[in-house]
Amino acid sequence: MALDKDVFDQLIGTVRRFVAEKLVPREAEVADADQMPAGIVQEMRELGLFGLSIPQEYGGLGLSVEEEVRIIVELGRTSPAFRSVFGTNNGIGSQGIVIDGTQVQKRKYLPRLASGEIVGAFALTEPGSGSDAKSLTTSARKKGSDYTLNGTKRFITNAPSAGLFTVMARSDPDNKGAGGISAFLVEAGTPGLALGSPDKKMGQQGAHICDVIFEDCRVPADSLIGGVEGRGFKTAMKVLDRGRLTISGMCIGNAERLIADSLRYAREREQFGEPIAEFQLVQAMLADSETECYAARSMVMDAARRKDAGESITKAAAMCKYYCSEMVGRVADRAVQIHGGAGYIAEYGIERFYRDVRLYRLYEGTSQIQQLIIAREMLKEAER
Repeated sequence: MALDKDVFDQLIGTVRRFVAEKLVPREAEVADADQMPAGIVQEMRELGLFGLSIPQEYGGLGLSVEEEVRIIVELGRTSPAFRSVFGTNNGIGSQGIVIDGTQVQKRKYLPRLASGEIVGAFALTEPGSGSDAKSLTTSARKKGSDYTLNGTKRFITNAPSAGLFTVMARSDPDNKGAGGISAFLVEAGTPGLALGSPDKKMGQQGAHICDVIFEDCRVPADSLIGGVEGRGFKTAMKVLDRGRLTISGMCIGNAERLIADSLRYAREREQFGEPIAEFQLVQAMLADSETECYAARSMVMDAARRKDAGESITKAAAMCKYYCSEMVGRVADRAVQIHGGAGYIAEYGIERFYRDVRLYRLYEGTSQIQQLIIAREMLKEAER
């Protein structure tokens, strides 16, 4: 559901000011402390950022996909760690409930996710299964009216602060494929659920991940998303299409920030008696980055509008995530090069973005997985 244009324009203007006035000035502080200020998180709640994609009837803003992507682009003009605070509540931490949850599950959890009262986390990846998600081994055995979960999930975003986990587990031990996987809603504090120590990461300090361990973790049958076994993997795949577009939006926002910083530095930095922006080889790097970013924005907005129109966008979403995540990596590399030695020094923040954006090519499907999805969809289309 799209907002009234005037209302949305006000929202995007508010978010733009919030990013420029509140988030950008605190980037270095968050990175150095590896901690998000409580006051910033509270302001995110008050702005409604935890419920961008959650339907209005459950307390969210109910943005269309295009609107959400446009908001995410604005948020991408600062460190990705800020968006990570509420990103799972709008994506993989809530959309499984929105798409396939029962009415009881929706009423119970969506308002709390939308308000930021609780943080959602999506527990799919395991020590032995990442890209090959169908091979997960976490088990869910039904005992009476309950299920008992056993297994370990790895690299789970927001797990240290999560209040609700969407857990993919194999409920049918005889079915080794996707049909044997179910999705469960498990609240933090449930006996048998434990967290590992937060992982130290290459970038995105302030956004935390850790292992989630289930040891005879007993959950009621009504925690099964949709109340149907064997639909967990399908639910996960449905969630990822929209998620890949929002990640693409972050890539665009980060690229635009890096381009702006590079252009400003090139105009100010002088060598051989003139700004380096006058050097054609520097201009070529700026031009390449601007062109690629424009192409990325165009393809993502097109895919978002198609999603809002009800079209299947599995291939388009994979193409967007693949291209945009690779694009921002190239833009970040050029930004370091344009800044020269300054680009390698922490004070300027460019090296931090260089590390931060590397993750985009890995999570919610590596670039290689996106290539396989694109090719698979092409073959399906050819057969039709």
